[in-house]
Amino acid sequence: MAVDLVEKIKALPLRSQTPLTWGPTALADPIALLIDHAFLEMKAAQNAMELMTRWPNDWTPGWVETMTSVARDETAHLAQVTRLLIRRGGQMERGHKSFYAAALRALVRQGKAGETLDRLCVSALIEARSCERFYVLASTTTDPELSQFYKALFSSELGHYKVFLKLAHKMAPTDEVNRRWEQMLDHEARILAEQPPGCRIHSGVPA
Repeated sequence: MAVDLVEKIKALPLRSQTPLTWGPTALADPIALLIDHAFLEMKAAQNAMELMTRWPNDWTPGWVETMTSVARDETAHLAQVTRLLIRRGGQMERGHKSFYAAALRALVRQGKAGETLDRLCVSALIEARSCERFYVLASTTTDPELSQFYKALFSSELGHYKVFLKLAHKMAPTDEVNRRWEQMLDHEARILAEQPPGCRIHSGVPA
């Protein structure tokens, strides 16, 4: 893996680091992993479209354009994952759930400004962790196609993480955003540690 990618991973503010040993466990069933990944991309696209309607009252320039751009990226990723999945004999599932994402979204405060700020923070966290996990998958898989695929997604997820965090800073004073972001980082590490090991993008790390 290129040195610059390693440095970008180290620069992520995540409270915990995923060891390379997580990779083989997640990759044990590539079809299950791809199904989970497809669902993740679908939810990411839906999240961006929902956030598109939540611009601040004083209107943030570029808000709608930014969210539609993110949604386009995520739907393109969904199409890529789905093609991989079908080519390998798998198919999408109905009723698929991400307990990791659900636990993070449960932290969102209800109410105008606080709710949107929290949703942006949660979105940034999911993108940052996905970016890190894609790096581990690309580094540990013996499947050249999957390695190239996850390596290609790395930069996109990193960009989305930065976009969501930048928008969060437009929602509220810097001190307030930083305080909430630090709280969310702590929660994310705890929630991830509670996930069982398995073939999911956000599964837990084997003991």
